[in-house]
Amino acid sequence: MREERRAAKAGNKNGDPIVLKSKLLAAVPDPSASSALLIAESTGSVRRVDVESGEAKQVFKGPTAPVTCVAVGGPGNRTVFAGSWDKDIWSWDLETKTPGRKYSGHSDFVKTVICTKIGPKDCLISGGADKKIIVWDIETGSRIHVIQDQNVSMMALQHLVIDPLESTPDAVILVSASSDPHIRRWRVTADTVEQIKETLPNEPNSMHHSILEHDTTVYRLFFDTEGEEVDLWTSSGDGTAKCLSRQKGYTTEDTIKHGSHVRAVAVTGQWVITAGRDEDVKVWDRTSGKLYCILEGHYNEVTDLVTLNDGNLVASVSIDGTIRKWPLQKHELDKVNKDRKEKANVVPKEDIPEPSESVMTAEEEAELAALMED
Repeated sequence: MREERRAAKAGNKNGDPIVLKSKLLAAVPDPSASSALLIAESTGSVRRVDVESGEAKQVFKGPTAPVTCVAVGGPGNRTVFAGSWDKDIWSWDLETKTPGRKYSGHSDFVKTVICTKIGPKDCLISGGADKKIIVWDIETGSRIHVIQDQNVSMMALQHLVIDPLESTPDAVILVSASSDPHIRRWRVTADTVEQIKETLPNEPNSMHHSILEHDTTVYRLFFDTEGEEVDLWTSSGDGTAKCLSRQKGYTTEDTIKHGSHVRAVAVTGQWVITAGRDEDVKVWDRTSGKLYCILEGHYNEVTDLVTLNDGNLVASVSIDGTIRKWPLQKHELDKVNKDRKEKANVVPKEDIPEPSESVMTAEEEAELAALMED
């Protein structure tokens, strides 16, 4: 039944789909081109896709297992890094696509990679299904730190972000999400790693081991650098996306109830955008928290969202192998809502039954009508 439904939905052109031949597992903006994304593919490659033109020919190749995550960084922001099911992190020159160093050290799938600087060193930080976070020296390939939670068991890593506000040149504040509900913060220097204890404003003497605002897996972390407070947004398998208030000790400020597993969250000045297992991209009014528009098009799980064009466009990538782009201007969303309403009021021609000679007796028809009403 599910396959039939997907097949029926597959041909739709909503979101102007760019169709690739693999499952799309993650996406990040390409710093060298404002309308391009770098996409992690299940076929074991990273593909550069221009969302405006649809051009998708540039491929970074090497792994033979699925690539789950991608990041850009290193000296001059010129290196592409990709974590794979083969337990390694691969790298390439962003311009020439020449393969670079491979980083080996995880004992299970690599699930998330990010780049940062700690002191003068360009560093790569990765998280794996082996429940470890590894900090690497990009230049030498050596491991600077292997991080594990010593107190509460940390499950497979899902996502890592750097706090842009509290990090200093010598000490980055790393935030991790994993398959357990705990969000952890770490202070990482060239020589030390310290897990940060959380305190709540109304309980200054109590220390919490982690940020615990979700019921299950946290898939995505995102600092809203446009907002004054630079709060932390999250998305979770518990069906919600949340804004955690920095000022209030990362307790919940806003909750968006998407329903189903929320794999990705993106934020603009006006909107919160969520997507995940239920295939729909949902746009919420940031001020009221109300659902404003549902963008239907994907026919399998949506794995990532990236805002482009100064927040006027969101690109979504999916297991269905398509990248779709959705304008976020209010009038465009209003048009989607209007079209949807009109469609709901029209009965498709082929669904109108031809009048036929009844093969049921009047008694049987009455019985059926009663059953339908129950």
